[in-house]
Amino acid sequence: MATLEIKDLYASVETKEGKKQILKGVNLTVHSGETHAIMGPNGSGKSTLAYTLAGHPKYEVDSGQALLDGQDILKMTPDERAKAGLFLAMQYPVEVPGVSMTNFLRTAKTEIEGKAPAIRQWTKDLNASMKRLRMDSKFAQRSVNEGFSGGEKKRAEVLQLELLKPKFAIMDETDSGLDVDALRIVSEGVNRAKENTDLGILMVTHYTRILRYIKPDIVHVFSDGHFVKTGGPELADELEETGYDRYLPQGADSESALA
Repeated sequence: MATLEIKDLYASVETKEGKKQILKGVNLTVHSGETHAIMGPNGSGKSTLAYTLAGHPKYEVDSGQALLDGQDILKMTPDERAKAGLFLAMQYPVEVPGVSMTNFLRTAKTEIEGKAPAIRQWTKDLNASMKRLRMDSKFAQRSVNEGFSGGEKKRAEVLQLELLKPKFAIMDETDSGLDVDALRIVSEGVNRAKENTDLGILMVTHYTRILRYIKPDIVHVFSDGHFVKTGGPELADELEETGYDRYLPQGADSESALA
């Protein structure tokens, strides 16, 4: 069983007004096969947590640890974190002109596993995954995310997830911009990845709609840079009904939190 353990993590970002601390003592433990939903208003630091764990250079770790099977990934480069078993599905996947999906995916697979996959088996696996995600086979020859719709970009993220087989996946608002059909297809892909590899999932979201398809084991409320409440799946339903006001910092309201 693999374990991702975040210990007292503080992180900051440089703003026009100077350095601002966003993460303020994050503690979390996720095991293989678990799905943790991280919910909270905009501006609370959920995406900062995701990108800090992935190694985005914009975010500076002030203190704390993030241990993946005992190794502190915060001391690793982003590619080393991927090789250790961490995956980030971005809220806004970037376009990479001139690099085909198939070359990108095979290169990533080679780097993570230390050897190139056999062409015949790789082609078979790629085509099968694309078919399950209702992606036209022509997408394999197109540049990464270039000209893709929002839903196509999210399917491409899940395609990577299925093929790269990480230990832990951070899904940063994977449901944003998806219609009902795309949401179901993307969710099915995430569930397949979990079933086939005992994947651990951190699902960052504002809403419960994706949690109807990807069932969480544990739900966390994230506010003002740290977790303020943890519960079972019923906590997501409570948040849907009552909102986040009770969990906001003193003197704040939902309108200011969403600004």
